[in-house]
Amino acid sequence: MTTHWDLTLVGVRILLLLMGLATTAISFRAYRRDGTRYLRDATVGFGFITLGVLIEGFLYQLTSLTLTQVHIAESVALVIGLGVLLRSFLD
Repeated sequence: MTTHWDLTLVGVRILLLLMGLATTAISFRAYRRDGTRYLRDATVGFGFITLGVLIEGFLYQLTSLTLTQVHIAESVALVIGLGVLLRSFLD
């Protein structure tokens, strides 16, 4: 049986995914307009962060992985995404 907390989590994850997709799309449009490397890296970084949100939801809902394993998978994608974003700011 699904509780209201399960539905709330799904709703928040969907909003987070939509926000991530919108941010990635805007960043990509800016990259296509200007063609700079830092905008390309920002797009890739936002994409990995959004991917982390997406894979966490899928892994938790559709596999038998533990919550800790799912969070590790999400965290790896977030670390990669934030690392790429940091790189885009430093150069």
